[in-house]
Amino acid sequence: MYRHPYQGPPFNPQNYYYGQPDNYVRQRPSAQEVMQTLRSQHDNLYSELEQAGMNRGIVDYIFLLVVSYTLNQANTNQSANQIYNQFQNRFPWLNLIFRQFNISQNLSDRILVRVIQIVLNAIGGGGGQPDQDWTGWESLGGTLTSGPAVSSWQPNRLDVFARGTGQSLYHRSWNGRQWSGWENLGGTLTSSPAAVSWGPNRIDVFARGTDQSLYHKWWNGSSWSDWENLGGTLTSAPAVSSRRSNQLDVFVRGTNQRLYKKTWNGSNWEDWEDLGGTLTSAPAAVSWGPNRIDVFARGQNQDLIHKWWNGSSWSNWESLGGTLTSGPAVSSKRPNRLQVFVRGTTNELYMREWNGSSWSNWQNLGGNLTSEPAAVSWGPNRTDVFARGQNDNLIHLYQGR
Repeated sequence: MYRHPYQGPPFNPQNYYYGQPDNYVRQRPSAQEVMQTLRSQHDNLYSELEQAGMNRGIVDYIFLLVVSYTLNQANTNQSANQIYNQFQNRFPWLNLIFRQFNISQNLSDRILVRVIQIVLNAIGGGGGQPDQDWTGWESLGGTLTSGPAVSSWQPNRLDVFARGTGQSLYHRSWNGRQWSGWENLGGTLTSSPAAVSWGPNRIDVFARGTDQSLYHKWWNGSSWSDWENLGGTLTSAPAVSSRRSNQLDVFVRGTNQRLYKKTWNGSNWEDWEDLGGTLTSAPAAVSWGPNRIDVFARGQNQDLIHKWWNGSSWSNWESLGGTLTSGPAVSSKRPNRLQVFVRGTTNELYMREWNGSSWSNWQNLGGNLTSEPAAVSWGPNRTDVFARGQNDNLIHLYQGR
């Protein structure tokens, strides 16, 4: 068994007594039963660490430590990320082992969160929820000076945008197999960008310029346009959604903290429309059908506020609670479904879901965010979330396949 250099006898999870009633323990699979599942059905988790240079015996020992902790010490009504954060506090020396093998924090975090999720699946834990299959956070590099934006124009395609060190717009894409390098798209941005796609091979990107106006740049399938000035006086980054092909709805916070909308109707840009409210962040917007738009922002009580268009009129603002330390992000996997993401008071990512009839409680997805998040869904079972990490890098989390 591996003996790390900073402790006495090696830790054997099965030697610990946790004071659980016998009948409670017997209702759960044993640590060895879960380990057998890992070895037989999740060999890829072993392979990733072995390819990084770690001995399989050490990997097995670490997995057993995680499994035993989750089964016997964790509150299994919590999410895998919450349990992992507590596990790290309990066994901080484990990071030293990964460091000895030059294994990145992002790789070890992602794999161990997945191991915890597998345990929760085996015992029906995770707050009574089915397997949500959120990965751990991964780093995609770069040096961001704003929060990111993301869009998708076909399944398994992602286009991510951010402001770089020269205040220019930078772009990186996932083609279904690999990430491209960063591409400089120019401009001088004074906010995070916003992005959306209304059809295959089409992307529209917006940002605030040095004169506080709204600027727009688009990809037509073969080349990028120049930047165009759409006016206005923005006091936040913009947000954008698309209800149908060749239609765009752009939302910004104006000088009086109210929400404003500017629409491209397929042939021309309409005038700005005042939608009211008192916003203390940039807005976020998404459309899940040709007559529906949902807009979110942080309100004056640092709560999440929500307003929607039903095809004929706008709702009033409603409060969905929470304590936000950034603007929100929102995505939709299918009609009448919403996932809203925010940075909370601990700089971790929190999510609240609309299931078609009610809002879920807040779920903690972990991480250490230094910007507002960005989110997109390219299919009914897939959501990708991005943010700026503590090293000003782009970080990524996703759910589903």
